[in-house]
Amino acid sequence: MPANLRMIARPAIAAVLLGALVQGCTVGPDFVPPKADTPASWTGKALTPVPANKETSAVAVTPITVAAWWTSFDDPMLTSLAERAAASNLDLRRAVLRIAEARAERDIAAAGQWPNLSGNGSYTRERISEKTALTSLLGGFGGAAGGPTGGVSMALPGLQNPFNQFQYGFDASWEIDLFGRVRRSVEAADADTAASIEDSRDVLVSLLGEVARAYIDLRGAQLRRSILGENLATERDVLALARDRRRAGTGNDLDVANAAAEVTSTEAQLPAVRTRMTQDINQLSFLLALEPGALGAELEAAKPVPPIPPQVPIGLPADIVRRRPDIRNAEAQLHAATARVGVAVADLFPRLTLNADVGLQAQRFGDLGNWASRFFSIGPNLELPIFSGGQRQATVRLQDVKAKEAALAYARAVLAALHDVENALAAYGPEQSRRASLEATAAQNRDALTLARQRYASGVTTFLDVLDAERTLQQTELSLADSTTAVSTDLVALYKALGGGWELQPSAANDAGAGAHAEAHDSDPR
Repeated sequence: MPANLRMIARPAIAAVLLGALVQGCTVGPDFVPPKADTPASWTGKALTPVPANKETSAVAVTPITVAAWWTSFDDPMLTSLAERAAASNLDLRRAVLRIAEARAERDIAAAGQWPNLSGNGSYTRERISEKTALTSLLGGFGGAAGGPTGGVSMALPGLQNPFNQFQYGFDASWEIDLFGRVRRSVEAADADTAASIEDSRDVLVSLLGEVARAYIDLRGAQLRRSILGENLATERDVLALARDRRRAGTGNDLDVANAAAEVTSTEAQLPAVRTRMTQDINQLSFLLALEPGALGAELEAAKPVPPIPPQVPIGLPADIVRRRPDIRNAEAQLHAATARVGVAVADLFPRLTLNADVGLQAQRFGDLGNWASRFFSIGPNLELPIFSGGQRQATVRLQDVKAKEAALAYARAVLAALHDVENALAAYGPEQSRRASLEATAAQNRDALTLARQRYASGVTTFLDVLDAERTLQQTELSLADSTTAVSTDLVALYKALGGGWELQPSAANDAGAGAHAEAHDSDPR
């Protein structure tokens, strides 16, 4: 190797060796996954069994094995809506794009581990002033200034004034990560990416829960419409009976007016039910990124409320810590905050940067190929923080407080998850008991109405008994419809509280958002 090249290479080699020696030095706290404070089991009240029959569903403290929980309702339309929402929902696609943003930020942080090399080329036409102190001094050495090229040109005969300058070369800089500032930045960016992935999964969990809730509510509204329609037919029959009795002289105008009022009262309830159905269809259309009413043709026909499965596995409280994306997101954010403490601590220590500037420079373009036109500067730059008014120390304190805040956010996420599950369990069992009681009550009310109509037709009782029986039956049947809807909705809330659903792989592989979500799933760092 020529002597000149050896002179250039030695400082670079020395700096690289120095960097290699100190690469293992990383300041700041190392992240330790937090230990979630969870009870050994769910409370006894939450697991209270309900009266067993063919329509009830029991919870079991067994491992959760069904990822696509909506399939447990055995409703093909619900399954289809869930899969389409996962492939097209706009909020979910935005969450997936935030994963791409986090990955780009990570790549930006990781680039700091490598040298920064750039090429440059320039041409300048320059004239040096002859009326400055320096040029006057040069003119004094060179003799009296005169003519257009006097002064500087006489002092430096090789330099014309004005003159051309051609240059091209390379600039390089490399921060030697002495105390792990860059490595901690990359660690924080990796944690941010993991948090973005978990955030997209949390959005998916919420999305699927909203789809199921809106769909079940739609079927519940259709059930109410059916009940009101049946009651309306019965009430019109009673109105016809009252009119017949009036014509026969055994009834009166008051009975007819009361029967007619009962008919119009039931008719008045139908518009609200239709509005509720329209809003549910529009909500489902919105969740699937479709225009209002786009799903009307598919969903207008009445179908039963999706039935609940005979058994629901819920696992143990400790299981939800790893299942719920919001808890995993909080842990990743704690990891990122911990790593940023290390970044702030590293800024308290010296920063070593290796700089190099190598190239060719000449007044004439043709001289650039001459070895004598070469120039270089190379060497380390050591930046030692001495005084910044306490800014760096305050930054360390700030990041430390943020890490403590993230730890509290994690603890809160775990506690909120436990409460979500307990509340969902507390609603699921009792609502089934309420539904069973309403079913028995509705059966008795039907018998009472039949008996009241028979007695009224025979003239044994007054029309008020018929009206009371009609109203009681209608209220009971509507309450039963609401309870049937609530049972299925409570099960959706339970599945959501358990953190199920993010394991879904969208089926629309050609959809950009769905493909990105699948990529996010495949890149799960756990």
